[in-house]
Amino acid sequence: MMRKGVWYAFTALAMILTECTGGKTPASDLTDSTVTEDVPVEQLFLPDTSYASVAVITFVIEDEDSVAAPLKDLDDRYEKANGIFAFRKNLRRDASYGGRVKGTPSQVEIAWAFETAYDTTHTKFGTWGGGSGWTGQPLYVNWTDEQQAAFKKSSHGLTADFGPEEIIVGSLCGKGYFINYQTGKASRQPLDLGNVVKGTVSLDPEFYNLYVGQGVPRQAGPFGCQVFDLLKHERTFFFGPDPKAWRGWNAFDSNAIVVGGYLFWCGENSSLYKYERSQGTLRRVSVLRYRVKGIAPGIESSLCVYRNYGYFSDNRGNVICINLNTMKPVWYYDNHDDSDGTMVCREEGGVPYLYTACEVDKQGDSGICHFVKLNGLNGERVWEQNIPCKRINLPGKTLDGGMYASPLMGSGDCSNILFANVCRNGAAKSAGELVAFNTKDGKILYTVPYHQFAWSSPVGFLNEKNELFVFTGDASGIIRIIRGKTGEVVCQKVVGSNFESSPVVIGNSAVVGCRGNKIYKFVIQ
Repeated sequence: MMRKGVWYAFTALAMILTECTGGKTPASDLTDSTVTEDVPVEQLFLPDTSYASVAVITFVIEDEDSVAAPLKDLDDRYEKANGIFAFRKNLRRDASYGGRVKGTPSQVEIAWAFETAYDTTHTKFGTWGGGSGWTGQPLYVNWTDEQQAAFKKSSHGLTADFGPEEIIVGSLCGKGYFINYQTGKASRQPLDLGNVVKGTVSLDPEFYNLYVGQGVPRQAGPFGCQVFDLLKHERTFFFGPDPKAWRGWNAFDSNAIVVGGYLFWCGENSSLYKYERSQGTLRRVSVLRYRVKGIAPGIESSLCVYRNYGYFSDNRGNVICINLNTMKPVWYYDNHDDSDGTMVCREEGGVPYLYTACEVDKQGDSGICHFVKLNGLNGERVWEQNIPCKRINLPGKTLDGGMYASPLMGSGDCSNILFANVCRNGAAKSAGELVAFNTKDGKILYTVPYHQFAWSSPVGFLNEKNELFVFTGDASGIIRIIRGKTGEVVCQKVVGSNFESSPVVIGNSAVVGCRGNKIYKFVIQ
């Protein structure tokens, strides 16, 4: 049913009134230290308010039940999981993988290279091959004895190389692969994902469910999002296309995430879905459909979450905060152009702040990558850094400038630095570069030039002195390790493939796929 049978098209006056009565929660009441089991979850929810900025949004919320479904808790289930189950690991998407190295890294070794299939099917969107694309981050799981026993009892899909540590990754060839982390051999038979998968698959932290969004149709038939029951090793739920969607493209490059007991999944059909989960399936609780200034955009970024607020950007440059209890917009920010990279959230002084940037797409062949820091409570801009970029027009393909990757929040001796891969594409001497920002004022501290553009999201390793080293790849197949404090490239390796995908970090290793047909495990020494 449609909530209260009405459309939510807010006027500026209504927003101002709501803003005045909604109230602002003092910063001292927002620290995560207040999130304890002794405090009722309702007292920890951020305000159910709507700021005047959402006046540009026309939206409808369709509920399956008669009342809204509030979050059941504010736990980050991904931080407690025995592995890395989602893109950039957790709700804040801050890639807190806990990577460790000794001293100053001097070499990158290839521990193994897993080969995927290579799909030569010609579609109107091109030929996609294999390996992995954007965002394409692998997952890592260290199964408990009990979980291993459950899989062995069902025995579906397991190979002789099934073991406790497993890598799970979706491929451009339309297959889902399971790899023994130690040996690099297939730990299960591949899953048929139906279509091209570009985004990062997601593993449920409480059920044996693998959530997979399709990116590009390569065959006739349904196109959308799906659930695979890993105990049965088969697809048990599929949704798409959505006949009520306000935009006709039903891709799901966004990474599904569990918040407060519900699964949230952004679609490129201008919809945000909220599901109840059970083993092998989903039940839709509600869906938010929206337009901004009359246009229904698509969401390729993944939902970033702080408490009961969810944040995403879309391919029209809209940055929107949603109250995940009610699915209503809280605030809106216009960041000018297509924004596919998932934003990152960090709490500073008791307040959540967001870091995000746009591409150069709708602006034309030349434009500005607007890199911003926003207050996550009200959407107010703290600072903005403008980086000139260009897009490249190739035969049959256009490569946008700006930022596709997710930023990396610094840690250790770089706790005040934010790192981002930016595609300059001719607007500077370098085609791409790693940019280090001061998180306080947005000042660019240094840049590290690349010979090619970079869509892969950087990751970090700390040594015993708490010195941060940034690990990242680019489109020319070069892997670099960069000293975070200074920008010194301490090590690089030419692998020879396009690293669009984002790495996952385990100890002193990074696992990442590339365009072509390879998934690599790199060991940093």
